[in-house]
Amino acid sequence: MHPQGPTLSSNRDSAVWIRPRIDSASSVGWVVPTGFDAYARVLHPVEEAYTGELITWAHVAAETGRTVHPLVQWHRLVGSDDYVDRRDADWDRGAPRTGHLHPTALGALLRPLVEHTTTPDDCWFCLWEGYGVINPPPGSRAVTTSWTGSSPLPETAVAPSVVPEDVVRGARIGFLQRDYLLLHGPAASARFLGEQVTPDWFLPQSPNLFWPDDHAWCVGSDIDLDSTLIGGSAALIDQLIDSDELEVWRVHPEDVVHSEGDRIN
Repeated sequence: MHPQGPTLSSNRDSAVWIRPRIDSASSVGWVVPTGFDAYARVLHPVEEAYTGELITWAHVAAETGRTVHPLVQWHRLVGSDDYVDRRDADWDRGAPRTGHLHPTALGALLRPLVEHTTTPDDCWFCLWEGYGVINPPPGSRAVTTSWTGSSPLPETAVAPSVVPEDVVRGARIGFLQRDYLLLHGPAASARFLGEQVTPDWFLPQSPNLFWPDDHAWCVGSDIDLDSTLIGGSAALIDQLIDSDELEVWRVHPEDVVHSEGDRIN
């Protein structure tokens, strides 16, 4: 974790308000809570395979001769019948990341979010327990993290969990049939979740779910989705729709934003 990242919390009560507002599986309201005035879907930018340039789904649609719409599915947009194996696709120069909003897009999202909460310095973050930074594979090298302040182990050492077991158990909460670590910090600290591989090399990971303490909005980037969902006030969603920095579509809690094959479970 980056030193500016949020810190672990064991305050499970901070997330109690979400559970009764989770809707049926496969819908927007299963990723972010129902009950908000409006909802938006941010399409994760595509990192062009050869140049690294961030491009929009609309750009890809122009090349494949297809159309972007609020419930667009990536594999359909690139002309594939298979959401996993896309060797038959009309586009092979990169794809949006699942479960991760690119730092550039996350930064653009955070600016309006901060404007639409009374508690921008008091936010809660959920990070899926399955990421390697939390449970590195056997034999891997540990990394420096703000959770423990530990130094990297020698290359030959076997790394334990980056986070001590007792701390992980105390901070873990369950949502959407997954378990997460709960963290706390200002909204801006969302940019500093991830793995500090070396002192100069940080691999960011956007939070899978986060919200301010006043519950003015909630943002979800489920690990299986290539888009981020936001519930909030009508004013917030209108501002996101008008953004020149993000590719955003208005959606509704009952909308399905992934295919049957890409079903969250």
